Amino acid sequence: MRIGIDLGGTKTEVVALGASGQVLLRRRVATPGDYQGVIRSIAGLVAAVEAELGARGTVGAGIPGSLSPRTGLVRGANSTWLNGGRLDEDLAAALARPVRLSNDANCLALSEAADGAGAGASSVFAVILGTGVGGGLVIGGRLVEGFNRIGGEWGHNPLPWMTPAEFPGRRCWCGQHGCIETFLCGPALAADADGPGARDASGLVAREDAAAREALARYSDRLARALAMIVNLLDPEVIVLGGGLSNMAHLYEELPRLLPRHVFSDVVLTRIVQATHGDSSGVLGAARLWDAA
Repeated sequence: MRIGIDLGGTKTEVVALGASGQVLLRRRVATPGDYQGVIRSIAGLVAAVEAELGARGTVGAGIPGSLSPRTGLVRGANSTWLNGGRLDEDLAAALARPVRLSNDANCLALSEAADGAGAGASSVFAVILGTGVGGGLVIGGRLVEGFNRIGGEWGHNPLPWMTPAEFPGRRCWCGQHGCIETFLCGPALAADADGPGARDASGLVAREDAAAREALARYSDRLARALAMIVNLLDPEVIVLGGGLSNMAHLYEELPRLLPRHVFSDVVLTRIVQATHGDSSGVLGAARLWDAA
């Protein structure tokens, strides 16, 4: 049995997969807002799953950050109270077994490449478009975390081909200006339509006012520019969009039209598709981290 944990900012999800990849159990709880609370919550979830199913499993977890290859500490997590913790070791101690951790976008990519929207593709780049923005890369069925464990860390590069009105961009929580995340996250889209302080973009597509239409058009253009950089660098066969903003249907019409303007090729055959497993892709990929070793 393989157990996966998706540690989000507001919810933590657990899944148990059987030998053939079938979902045996899935459950969600609210994420505690402190480090020790997270350890206790995950340990409790795993114990409850194993008690209910009567079996012991491997454990993989997707987190909104990554482990430093130098220190082993969590870094780059937008749930900032995770930063500086030895999360893999602390979870291993609490669960009495090794635990594998990876970035949540890596888990998305692994899941969608295995049996989701990127199944059968030679290379899959998957992005999370939500409260934050991230990416993960799978080539030949294997997760590419990179030498510094920042492979696919797409959201903290500057938005390419900035217009004068966009430059230099807002200051990101990471300390830089103009990061892709500051333009393409949900709060940024909401603020673009409704002004500073707006955080909810969920109803934007249904609106018919000019401010919403113009904000959505700018979002599509910015996303196309950001993805063109990935195509020029990695040239993946499939790009999978996940996260709450991936539900905007117009993206799958607009992006294929806009992308060729910025890709250094006479043709762009890259498929841009929505994640098959929706917001469960991350937890399913986390369960597969032991398969990807």
